[in-house]
Amino acid sequence: MRTAICDKLGIQYPIFGFTPSEHVAAAISRAGGLGVLGCVRFNDAEELDAVLSWMDENTDGKPYGVDIVMPAKVPTEGTATDLSQYIPAGHKQFVQETLRKLGVPPLPEDGEPGAEGVLGWLHSVARAHVDVALKHPIKLIANALGSPPKDVIDEAHAAGVPVAALAGKAKHARSHVENGVDIVIAQGTEAGGHTGEIATMVLVPEIVDAVGDDAYVLAAGGIGSGRQIAAALALGAGGVWMGSYWLTTSEYTLGAGDTMKQALVAAGSDQTVRARVYSGKPARLLKSRWTDAWAEPGAPEPLPMPLQNLLVSEAHQRIMNAGDPSVVAMPVGQIVGRMNAVRPVAELVSELVSEFDEALTRLDKTR
Repeated sequence: MRTAICDKLGIQYPIFGFTPSEHVAAAISRAGGLGVLGCVRFNDAEELDAVLSWMDENTDGKPYGVDIVMPAKVPTEGTATDLSQYIPAGHKQFVQETLRKLGVPPLPEDGEPGAEGVLGWLHSVARAHVDVALKHPIKLIANALGSPPKDVIDEAHAAGVPVAALAGKAKHARSHVENGVDIVIAQGTEAGGHTGEIATMVLVPEIVDAVGDDAYVLAAGGIGSGRQIAAALALGAGGVWMGSYWLTTSEYTLGAGDTMKQALVAAGSDQTVRARVYSGKPARLLKSRWTDAWAEPGAPEPLPMPLQNLLVSEAHQRIMNAGDPSVVAMPVGQIVGRMNAVRPVAELVSELVSEFDEALTRLDKTR
């Protein structure tokens, strides 16, 4: 399974595991892949700094990276209070009425306040994430929304850190490379979270051909077995980027993790939907009574990023605290159909490697 990108980053396997959980990210790195910590949940730079310090101490010296969300369009500055003026009263009313219909209770009075939202969607906060991350021995900065600004890429390169960016079309991949991006993540529509419309099987070779030798390519979307990793490498990718697959690991404990895992373990690959209701940009989510409500006649159109996230942030916290799997609001890919048990990260990585070897042996016998 070893490819050129393994030597580039000092990892054993070309398995890149994106996750918002530092415990999962560290476990992926310890198992031989590259754990990539999603930073969008951190509103406070000091909190991110503390978590990255924990990563430094708990990865056994193995490499890890970070993932930021750096939107290019305004409004990108300010606080949630400043931006709230852009959120129509009708949208707020719809969210509250929907939560009432779904039987989702308010947050506990003694709990964390939920109104501020996740400011990691803001451009200014994402820049602070970069500044903090570069103070640590990270081996990768990935941007979930395309190429970061040139000065951010230059800053990362000056620190010896390669930059990755997601692409859903070949022309976007080529643009990333021209902007200085080192690793293009070819993310097919099967993937969870922000994703385009082209399937992974079609997209990966198109992007491989588009970038040539100018960048490494990782395949993303619908990958949850060693057979699929073998297929990705056969398509020309140098590795795989996996996000959804780690959500049902035993190390994942963020939020109301048990409720989320219960919903994901029970879901089939046909139980996802691509919609703008999570962040304002098209994202693949677990289909639930919450996503159904936004698709009903009379429901408002989702707001642009970052306003939609600010609108629904407290609702998502309430949904997770409700303990009801039928209303879970969670980005996840179609690979959810294979995520049918809660298992430790090391066990999953070991299985991916053994399945990959079995796939190559089987192919070798057909020659």
